[in-house]
Amino acid sequence: MSSIVVVGANWGDEGKGRIVDYLADQASASIRFQGGNNAGHTVVNDFGTFKLHQLPSGVFNPDCIAVLGPGMVISPAPLTEELAEVKAAGVNVNMRISDRATLCLPLHAIEDTLEEERLGDGAYGSTRQGIAPAYGDRVMKKGILVGWLKQPEVLRERIQFMLDWKLPQLKALYPSFEFEQTAEEMTEWLLEVSAPWRDAICNVTLPLKELQAKEQNLLFEAQLGAGRDLVYGEYPWTTSSNVISTYAGIGSGLPALRPERVIAVAKAFSSSVGTGTLITAMEEQDAFRESANEYGAVTGRPRDMGYFDAVATRNGVEIQAATEIALTKLDCLSGMADLKICVDYDGEHSENPIWPQTASLAPVYEQMEGWSEDITGCRTFESLPVAAQKYVLRIEELMGVPVKMISVGPEREQMINR
Repeated sequence: MSSIVVVGANWGDEGKGRIVDYLADQASASIRFQGGNNAGHTVVNDFGTFKLHQLPSGVFNPDCIAVLGPGMVISPAPLTEELAEVKAAGVNVNMRISDRATLCLPLHAIEDTLEEERLGDGAYGSTRQGIAPAYGDRVMKKGILVGWLKQPEVLRERIQFMLDWKLPQLKALYPSFEFEQTAEEMTEWLLEVSAPWRDAICNVTLPLKELQAKEQNLLFEAQLGAGRDLVYGEYPWTTSSNVISTYAGIGSGLPALRPERVIAVAKAFSSSVGTGTLITAMEEQDAFRESANEYGAVTGRPRDMGYFDAVATRNGVEIQAATEIALTKLDCLSGMADLKICVDYDGEHSENPIWPQTASLAPVYEQMEGWSEDITGCRTFESLPVAAQKYVLRIEELMGVPVKMISVGPEREQMINR
């Protein structure tokens, strides 16, 4: 039995969904353990191309249970739409949804949007899906648990309790705010929209422990990356949950989890969507962004593009307690004339790169030899151009853990295993 946790080493959008989809063939359960509809995991396989937001990327294996863990915040209507999309492609979804997860309601998305608008130029770069307000309500003990969808009277009572507390605050802070829906109407809507998946709600710990007892393979999937972790990321431009590997057990329903493998996923270059600091940002980004198709999977926003940042990535690898690295999109670097790796920061407070926004930092680069060959057909490390091999080996040396997987294209089979 093997428990594998797949996490991000950078700021998100590293290609975790692609890695999970590849590994899911050998898994009995694929588990999302935090986040919600703000995730955008792109998966390309025999069923087609999908941008998954709440479903774990292992959902395409019919023998693999897809688990939405208690650490998630779940947006009910988008989940229903996402399920319909994958089922329409011929996917048989075998799903379990934690009764301890928190509902992310349309009211939370309204609150999220109003706050981003209020902040103006100081906005956090939220996807405006309501993630932060939903997690905030959970912390304030006003959250709506998914399990209450099976207890309509309790559901209505808790929604009323939440509205009595929340609506006066929203009206006071945002004078234009209007919300007419009653607790009864919200309850009826939730019961209607959750009907396609309500039977999947359960204590997910039980089926997962059964699989553990049978020594089956479990696959745990995070959204975003170490640089967006609520505690260890670039605060306040973080997400609202813990995206690191040590939270996988808590957020999945197996608090005592001790994973055998932790795979930190990193792109062969740097990219960032949202607000924050990208030390290695390229001066000219547009052409590379287009060729690498670097746009946010949820918002469609163009990502900031940069050279590989070994300082930030090494920090992410250490935070994630990674046992290995999966390097994605190496093929996008073919033909890049100016190829380099950031090996250090220069400037005030450079000794504390976890908080780059507190200092004016400049990257210290190491020039690398580029290659022009198309590598999308390579399936062994030795078949890569020598310059590409040296690039990967230098990253491996800087990270201190082995690069075990290298993706050379978006298709499932475009993978090199070392």
